[in-house]
Amino acid sequence: DVQLQASGGGLVQAGGSLRLSCAASGIGSDEYAIGWFRQAPGKAREGVSCIQSPDGRTYYADSVKGRFTISRDKNKNTVTLQMNSLEPEDTGVYYCATDELGTCRYFASWGQGTQVTVSS
Repeated sequence: DVQLQASGGGLVQAGGSLRLSCAASGIGSDEYAIGWFRQAPGKAREGVSCIQSPDGRTYYADSVKGRFTISRDKNKNTVTLQMNSLEPEDTGVYYCATDELGTCRYFASWGQGTQVTVSS
C-alpha cells in the first residue's frame, strides 16, 4: 500500500519560510505524480502545487507562483514544498497526495496533513 507522511508545518510570521516534506513508502517517489493541497478553516480544499512523473514538470496555483517551489529528492523518496514569503492567507492544513498516472489530475492516496499557520 502507498503511504504518505507530510511534515514540516508550523507557526511562522508573515514573510517567513517553511519547508514541507512528503515522504512516500510503498512506491518510489519518482514513479507517481505528487501534489500538495491545502485546506483553510471553512474553505474548500485547493491544489497548491504538483510535480509530474516521469518528466518532472511542475504546476503551481496562481496564488503561490514565485513564492513556492516543489521538488523531488529521489534518494530520500520525498517531495518537498519550499514556501517563502508566506502570507496569512497561506494558513491551512497541507496535504500531499499521489497520482498513479503521473498526470497531476487523479489523486488516490493522501497523507494525513500538516498544519501551517502564518501570523500577520
